[in-house]
Amino acid sequence: MTLQHGDVGQQVTALQNKLNATGASLSVDGWFGDETEKAVTRFQRKAGLFVDGIAGPATFAALDPTTPSEIGRKALREGDIKAAARKLGVQVAAIKAVTEVESRETGFLPSGRPDILFERHVMYRRLEPAEREHNAEKFPNIVNPKPGGYIGGEGEWRRLRRACSIAEPVAIESASWGLFQIMGFHWQALGYTSAQDFYHKMIQNEAEHLDAFVRFIKLDSGLHAALKARDWRSFAEQYNGPAYTRNHYDTRLAAAYDRHRAMGRSRETHAAAA
Repeated sequence: MTLQHGDVGQQVTALQNKLNATGASLSVDGWFGDETEKAVTRFQRKAGLFVDGIAGPATFAALDPTTPSEIGRKALREGDIKAAARKLGVQVAAIKAVTEVESRETGFLPSGRPDILFERHVMYRRLEPAEREHNAEKFPNIVNPKPGGYIGGEGEWRRLRRACSIAEPVAIESASWGLFQIMGFHWQALGYTSAQDFYHKMIQNEAEHLDAFVRFIKLDSGLHAALKARDWRSFAEQYNGPAYTRNHYDTRLAAAYDRHRAMGRSRETHAAAA
């Protein structure tokens, strides 16, 4: 579940009550307005979470520490965002904007496994020819020249395990992984020692997902330059493809950047006044 500015309803009411229990003094009205956003931001900063003013799975997990949560334990932290910004030589607000718009709500399933999507057509292409047709006939949902067969959630892990029984490295390469859904077959270009090394990093936490994204951006000079210049149209076109306008990725990135930049300035002002 994710709640953000403008949302209304009982879930917002519950969020406001949880925030008040941590020391906030919100009017419990069921409206996620400016004051609720500020309270979420303050709580995230205090808890060491990724500060974005949006109440997502990691924020809810931290608000209810009595409930064990792999999602909360493995979530991005503010320090991870700052480290990524330093590595890429870009503003923190730019990294936050890309993370908000281009990443998934969470990089992990409730079980603690990374969120993945297994691509059977990639498995088909990457298998040795001698293995390809035999397995395509026997396991068409795992090895197939056509995309599809998606189940989602934990079901994708069942598909991956079946694929690993055929060829483990190829199976890892044939899935997209984590918060930014980086394809496993990029492992060598991204500087990992093997597909299995990539896998072991992806199962650790969202900081490793962000690190893979940073490596991915560094590989593409055009993409990196667009991010540095905050040329959101160019970044969206290169990152999302020519259909980026359909989902308004460029305008969403620009709006997210402006919001995070404003939040950063507000924090600086309060710090200076303290």
